[in-house]
Amino acid sequence: MVTKVMEFVGGGDLSDKVRELKRKRSHFKEDIIWSYFIQILQGLKCLHDTKIMHRDIKTANIFLTEDFRTVKLGDMNVAKVAKNDFASTQIGTPYYLAPEIWNNRLYDYRCDVFSLGCVSKC
Repeated sequence: MVTKVMEFVGGGDLSDKVRELKRKRSHFKEDIIWSYFIQILQGLKCLHDTKIMHRDIKTANIFLTEDFRTVKLGDMNVAKVAKNDFASTQIGTPYYLAPEIWNNRLYDYRCDVFSLGCVSKC
């Protein structure tokens, strides 16, 4: 029997934090935005280096530590190990999908970067 354990990150997800800041009519400080962005890119690089496409990058799948300084990519349920560095399955969250996926064309790791660009518009 294999038991899988995920690290607990007590700060909730980025979606919750964005909603909270909107409700308070506030915003993230620029240094935090850059820090999150770089951390997510580093996580994507790690996944892509091992030929894994996340395929569902969105604010609800970016988790925050309790001090709100560190982010972690999560929810790998639709992640895919790429064969020949391409995939064709149409899957993910519609608001964050790359055009290649919408058009039922082959796509590659860049679809995750496109989705991260959509996250940065939140």
